Amino acid sequence: MMPMQVPTVSVDEIPEDAVVLDVREDDEWVHGHIDGATHIPMGEVPARLDDLPEGDPLYVTCRMGGRSARVAAWLNANGFDAVNVAGGMGEWEAAGRPMVSETGHAPFVR
Repeated sequence: MMPMQVPTVSVDEIPEDAVVLDVREDDEWVHGHIDGATHIPMGEVPARLDDLPEGDPLYVTCRMGGRSARVAAWLNANGFDAVNVAGGMGEWEAAGRPMVSETGHAPFVR
């Protein structure tokens, strides 16, 4: 069986008011993330559906785009409208898009 095609957008295609779900691990999140994004590590998503932000679509990101593609595919199979962010936070950082960190230091993608 072919895997379901996951809707994917580039960093440049994400609207200003996008609802973003970041599925990276805690140690990645604290160093740099999109301000206003919701953080739920990939392995916790199925158990934390109540914590998902209201987004139509929901833009899913990770570091490179692999984990977020899997999460977006799972969400879409479970009735959500999810879109994968190609290249993830690495592309976001490379594009010079704004980030915040929880460390007190300048944000970066780990």
